[in-house]
Amino acid sequence: MKEWWVQVGLLSVPLLAVYLHIPPPKLSPALLSWRSSGGYFTYKDQNIFYRDSTGAVGSSDVIVLLHGFPTSSYDWCKIWEGLTQRFHRVIALDFVGFGFSDKPRPHRYSIFEQASIVEGLVRHLGLHHQRINLLSHDYGDTVAQELLHRDWEMQSKTLAALQLCSLPSFQGFSPKRTTPGSSRSTSSHCLLCNKRFLFSILQYINQRKKHRDRWVGALMSSSVPLHLIYGPLDPVNPHPEFLQLYKKVLPMSTVSVLDDHISHYPQLEDPTGFLNAYLNFINSF
Repeated sequence: MKEWWVQVGLLSVPLLAVYLHIPPPKLSPALLSWRSSGGYFTYKDQNIFYRDSTGAVGSSDVIVLLHGFPTSSYDWCKIWEGLTQRFHRVIALDFVGFGFSDKPRPHRYSIFEQASIVEGLVRHLGLHHQRINLLSHDYGDTVAQELLHRDWEMQSKTLAALQLCSLPSFQGFSPKRTTPGSSRSTSSHCLLCNKRFLFSILQYINQRKKHRDRWVGALMSSSVPLHLIYGPLDPVNPHPEFLQLYKKVLPMSTVSVLDDHISHYPQLEDPTGFLNAYLNFINSF
């Protein structure tokens, strides 16, 4: 009788082959509508999906939304309309490797590249001299930290908000998990086609560790207003340890703590509470 691991291996090969050839699921009507209301721009031969909605009349304020891992710009769908009632332009993109943007393979995915893509989108839209409000989540938080480190000139030193819901790179903090927790977003349509692609995307975790001083330092040294919107049930950033550390390291940042049952995707789990917390912060200036 063959060793059990040989039998498992022989069985796994055809199953993996079948899995890799399964066609992606059909998009829901909501996702089809989301895609049709957006467009693409090109960054170094990569097609990057984005949405750009014109909203409030009489306002010149612009907001750019940065999504998390492993999801997409659709994470912001439940607060999109509310944001358009406050901001003149509401903009979100799918990072390369996510959502409707290209997913090149092989490719060295990096936070630095994603930050450059955000800057490229802003230039593409002719907003590089415009003050930008930035709202980020999870993976997007680290992209926002890199943008802070670059001293983002286009927004006149007024980066209005970082929704820092997941900071495994945070100084002195070792997360219990390295992927989003049990509160899963149903909006995820980033199809991670195989282990190699997944491993390539997940290199951001190692990048957070390697460049922790750079990115945490950007938060500590920045003069722009920072705000944390926090779900106490977040398994990635456990309560109360994470909140205590955040307040210790960034005492000048303001904080909104949502209801006890809110977890890692507050903008989806409690869109009203999340939006109110964000707008209260924005309107305080």
